[in-house]
Amino acid sequence: MTIQSHIDALRKTIPSGVKLVAVSKFHPAEMIREAYDAGQRIFGESRVQELAAKKNRLPEDIEWHFIGNLQRNKVKHIAPFISLIHSLNNEPLLLEIERQAAANNRVISCLLQIHIAEEESKSGFSPNECRRFLEEGKWKAFPHVRIAGVMGMATFTADENQVRREFRQLKLLFDELKTAYFPDDPFFKEISMGMTGDYRIAIEEGSVMIRIGTLIFGGR
Repeated sequence: MTIQSHIDALRKTIPSGVKLVAVSKFHPAEMIREAYDAGQRIFGESRVQELAAKKNRLPEDIEWHFIGNLQRNKVKHIAPFISLIHSLNNEPLLLEIERQAAANNRVISCLLQIHIAEEESKSGFSPNECRRFLEEGKWKAFPHVRIAGVMGMATFTADENQVRREFRQLKLLFDELKTAYFPDDPFFKEISMGMTGDYRIAIEEGSVMIRIGTLIFGGR
């Protein structure tokens, strides 16, 4: 099957309100171009240097998402063009995104990364840390950062009930935060959860943005 056919097949399984982020990390620009020619416009990368190199070789209307752990000293390299950062998970990173966004006269949208999995290797705010972060309110003083929702990754397990519980926990947290801190903010609307192995469950539990790599590009 071609990348075109993979994307066509995948879209048939995704409701119209769910955004598809094609996870293109570690794949060459030529494969991204093939997905672009198939109509895909949102791509996710997790390494700053790799992303910057690809951006210079691909169409300007691509919407680039940063989906990996973001080091503060790398923010400046993506601040001029990044559409969405999925991994805002600490206050120092927030400060640096604000600084670099201001330097580029931009507002950068970010998702709060929430640690919902049992695996310690996954990063992010715990739900309570996220609540404290928002309650302290420092984020309100940064006009160049837009908090647009939440992101989380479920435990890598064959236990679908556990995966479903973790996704449900993230959806409930989103609802709580929306009510408490963003009731009139139309931009706080994204729930990024679900990847190749669990995106169907994620959608059932309320995801509006899924990150798919293998089903589009194959294994790396």
